[in-house]
Amino acid sequence: MKLEEQYKLIEFADLGDERGNLVVIEGEGMNIPFDIKRVFYIYGSDSTVVRGQHANRETEFLLVNVSGNSKVRVDNGRESVVVELNKPRMGLYLASMLWKDMYDFSDDSVLLVLASRHYDEKEYIRDYDAYLQALREKESLESE
Repeated sequence: MKLEEQYKLIEFADLGDERGNLVVIEGEGMNIPFDIKRVFYIYGSDSTVVRGQHANRETEFLLVNVSGNSKVRVDNGRESVVVELNKPRMGLYLASMLWKDMYDFSDDSVLLVLASRHYDEKEYIRDYDAYLQALREKESLESE
């Protein structure tokens, strides 16, 4: 599968008015293609920190920099792309089995992450070579 078919930038509507901005994100196919099971956020990281550095076998993610900005390198084992998250209305959808690195955090960065599954350490792949091997095994099964 091509990388551009495995991630997507989503721009959410700003429903605010003279009182301020309001952005709504809804799961189950409303704004994002999954039901939200887990929410976490990353803050207090600086421009030298690299977070992520893993792939997930089943979990899909949506990343939104609700404050500040950061970069995300998305890799499917064959190609990679760097996406800058710099607007609180912009979300980055990531399908499962994508390697991700989050980095270059601004001082005021708050990176909100919505996940399709509850945390399960067993579905994380934290070694890039093991990730490439898992991709080969998955492709081999799918071609049978």
